[in-house]
Amino acid sequence: MAQGDSGRGNVRGNSGDMKVLLLGPDGQLGHDFRKAHADAGGPFDLVPVGRDRLDVSTPALEEQLAERSFDVLVNCTGYHKTDEVEDNAGLAFLVNAHAVERMARACERQGARFIHISTDYVFGGDCARNTPLQEGDPIAPVNVYGASKALGEALAPLACGDVVVVRVASLFGARGARGKGGNFVETIVRLARERGHVRVVDDQVMSPTATVDVARVLLRMVSERCEVGTYHAVNDGCATWYEFAREILAQAGVEARVTPCSSEDYQARAMRPRYSVLSTRKLAVRFGAPRSWQAGLSEYLSTTSLA
Repeated sequence: MAQGDSGRGNVRGNSGDMKVLLLGPDGQLGHDFRKAHADAGGPFDLVPVGRDRLDVSTPALEEQLAERSFDVLVNCTGYHKTDEVEDNAGLAFLVNAHAVERMARACERQGARFIHISTDYVFGGDCARNTPLQEGDPIAPVNVYGASKALGEALAPLACGDVVVVRVASLFGARGARGKGGNFVETIVRLARERGHVRVVDDQVMSPTATVDVARVLLRMVSERCEVGTYHAVNDGCATWYEFAREILAQAGVEARVTPCSSEDYQARAMRPRYSVLSTRKLAVRFGAPRSWQAGLSEYLSTTSLA
């Protein structure tokens, strides 16, 4: 048996024969996962299933997935508008937790692998933390979004014996520049050009991450049948949002004044973790050391019209 192969009968030995269902194909990560798959020459049969074809919030989700044949289900869906989620907890737990459990049960019924995307926001309650968080560290979410994702992480392995949880953080990708609302990089560049001045929070430390790098790791997780468990898939290094903004404008060649402010000054609806930097030690051992977030940012900017 190959390393990381759970031995489940439905999964074929040759990755080229695998059928992989991708939920959330049009978001930042889903978009870049599809591109990484195409760039790699289509190493397996990838079937994108968008919102128009499958509503993950429906109670019939498990039955609808049972009507499809697949070997791996990659879940890039989620209700992740952190501030909005504070006032919509029911929907958040439905999409981020109970729908995840239904997906996992559907995978168990088919003998399929379930790869679920989670978040650094399952952490944050340890206010004294100042060292990168390991996969096995106690979770402690500080907002509704983080709590709903944490429950999804807990329910999935109870429903399926072949689950890989991939925690990501502070994503920026090509789809963000095209979709509604954009991402942090796009927003900072736009505001800096419009106003010549931006105020950015300087007391929240996180792991800025290019979706293209997560997508490439996900591709290997699927193709190489990595071991079950939880992985942190982020770029190397950390920054406050203020430091991230300064680097964005420096690399984009945009001249503007960047002023730090506190979380209290910003007054967001939802509390954010003061420290949610994810350790990449496990990722490095299994897939090689990730590149720095600065390098990921440079590639991202080179593929957009922001710079």
